[in-house]
Amino acid sequence: MKQFFKFMFASMLGFLLTSVIIFFILAGIFVSMATFTRKDTVKVDKNTVLHLKLDKEIVDRGGRSPFEDFDFLSGRPSSAIGLNQVLENIGKAKKDDNISGIFLDLSVLQAGFATTEEIRKALLDFKESEKFIVAYGEAYMQNAYYLGSVADELYLNPEGAINFVGINAELIFFKHMLDKLGIDPQIIRYGEYKSAGEPFFLDRMSPENREQILAFVSSIWNNVVKGISDSRAISVNHLNYVADNFLTRTAEKALENGMVDGIMYYDEVLDELRFRLGIDEGDDISFITHSQYKNAPKPESLRSAATSDKIAVVYGMGSIISGDAGERFIASDRIAAAIRKARLDESVKAIVFRINSGGGSALASDVILREIKLAAEEKPVVATMGDVAASGGYYIACAADYIIAQPNTITGSIGVFGLIPNMQEFFNEKLGITFDNVKTNELSDFASINRPLTEVEEQIIQEIIDEIYYTFINHVAEGRGLPVETIDELGRGRVWSGVDAKQIGLIDDFGGLKAAIEKAAELAEIEEYRIADFPERKDLFTQMLEEFRGVQDRWIQQRLGNKYRYLEMVREAEHMTGIQARLPYEIHLY
Repeated sequence: MKQFFKFMFASMLGFLLTSVIIFFILAGIFVSMATFTRKDTVKVDKNTVLHLKLDKEIVDRGGRSPFEDFDFLSGRPSSAIGLNQVLENIGKAKKDDNISGIFLDLSVLQAGFATTEEIRKALLDFKESEKFIVAYGEAYMQNAYYLGSVADELYLNPEGAINFVGINAELIFFKHMLDKLGIDPQIIRYGEYKSAGEPFFLDRMSPENREQILAFVSSIWNNVVKGISDSRAISVNHLNYVADNFLTRTAEKALENGMVDGIMYYDEVLDELRFRLGIDEGDDISFITHSQYKNAPKPESLRSAATSDKIAVVYGMGSIISGDAGERFIASDRIAAAIRKARLDESVKAIVFRINSGGGSALASDVILREIKLAAEEKPVVATMGDVAASGGYYIACAADYIIAQPNTITGSIGVFGLIPNMQEFFNEKLGITFDNVKTNELSDFASINRPLTEVEEQIIQEIIDEIYYTFINHVAEGRGLPVETIDELGRGRVWSGVDAKQIGLIDDFGGLKAAIEKAAELAEIEEYRIADFPERKDLFTQMLEEFRGVQDRWIQQRLGNKYRYLEMVREAEHMTGIQARLPYEIHLY
């Protein structure tokens, strides 16, 4: 008994000490967090430079609370950067008399071309203030160079290079692997361009898929090259010559071809900034980071009007799934409820629906579309597309009164597919597993994966897919005011760039979030308004718990780096239930 009490009190003491340690750790985190995330207390000195270092993943909506903007794993703020806040900061800096210019630090840029386009246009608008923009990179990926090309001066490290070689689209095909495993992928689809299943039953692109991929990557590249040409005063032909011969593989060659304005080390770039600021060599430069500046007060001219009128911005990012989930999914329950709440709020005069999604569940897409249609009956609805709004992502946009996208946005993919693997040979021959069953009705074992589909099952699934497809194109035809036959020709699973989508009538205009908000205000016939973000954020305690649960994911992400997205793709596959309206592939253009 004495030994029992000894161990019991030792355990209690250990638990108490652990609790005290955890308490002090948490206290330290909260103190650090308060230091980094204090609101409206940042003072901007005269002659300050906004230092934009966009080296974190850029998502459409950044966090406003300390917990959303804090990485518990590293003990530092900002595990992601909100595009909305970057745009706000650039607009704020344009009007801020204390900001003399922007320093773009572009050695790393985690953003697709459409997101890059949106930031780039904000920087072009900033230049109208006649304040300077200086860009520097130890090396540039193509998206970073495209962004940096707006700068007054663009510098490259002496040992750096620019990865300026054009866009390559490379797909992975699994047919031969599945053949070896004895797995027969049974693909049922509508549309010769709906290539979602091709990696499973082909060993190369179909002619239709090759045609559509070449079309949209060429469109994106042409837009990028034109933008660089306009900003750098280099002909499009010469830029393509530079890319064809990789004449940016060294800093010297990049300078010779006019791609940069100088070859400098970081400290030399700082001296250039001092010269522009009119301060002496060795003097400290007054920098303010994006994370700090978003907490600085807005100039008077940008402050929200004293009005109750609002424009609701509903953010939808990630795969479309049924049910409820966090910010990285367009979960039908959560997003539909947000749209419904904005519709029923009388102070909300218009709704902007921000979409960044390659699609997902056809059923979940239809649930969200229903709410968009109901909202559009009562107030203006404007859809704005990010890097991608395709398949289900286009489905949920098509009923909006007005659709805005970037020239580099990936959209369309109006089509439907289903995949049911026949794993009989894999189970029987490779693993030695067999199955037996009893059933009460003829189709009780409908679409079982341990045998081939029957002719009846295949016919039923094809009918379901055809029905969903025709529902899809009818929704699009109704929303866009075009004949169903026209939408069928534009559909069939084909993917389009924003440039082509505008030409064929799938979108109305080019622009980003700012343009969508301005259009919504115009349609609602209001001049003064406030912005209300939806879905509303969870309470701080819930956010804190979710952030702690995400520590393991952040650790994995740090270890895997860019390859983390493959793990995310596997996780997203777990949410694929029912018929899918989904982009045929994950697209990452840099």
